[in-house]
Amino acid sequence: MSHSFEREQAVAVDAVRAAAKLCQAVQAAIGDSVLKKEDRTPVTVADFGSQALICQALRAAFPNDPIIAEEDSSVLRTEENAAVLDEVVRRVQALQPAADRDAVCQWIDYGNASEYHDRFWTLDPIDGTKGFVRGDQYAIALALVI
Repeated sequence: MSHSFEREQAVAVDAVRAAAKLCQAVQAAIGDSVLKKEDRTPVTVADFGSQALICQALRAAFPNDPIIAEEDSSVLRTEENAAVLDEVVRRVQALQPAADRDAVCQWIDYGNASEYHDRFWTLDPIDGTKGFVRGDQYAIALALVI
């Protein structure tokens, strides 16, 4: 028996569209919202916000599906990045008004799956962050792997 994946596709497209709105808003006003990860690659408010929105939508629709994503909220939970977390929350609230600091961090961390499953989602919330920061091209990369 085949599976059409229409529901998965609809949820994924809606989630990516919401994330794209957030990314476009952040890119239009990019400033000091760029952090450096331990590997010295950049990460932005949009990376975190995009991941939060997509992971929340996937988790709500498919609670048993693990998500393997690029970011985690640990860097946002530090005192020196409190203002960045506040900006992520503000951007997410524009699309999910009930979001707060704890919810946004939890949604980001839904993407921290590490065990193998026969079905899982994989997400790069902004593929091409350096280009994103420059105002160039980037992609929101989401796939369901079975």
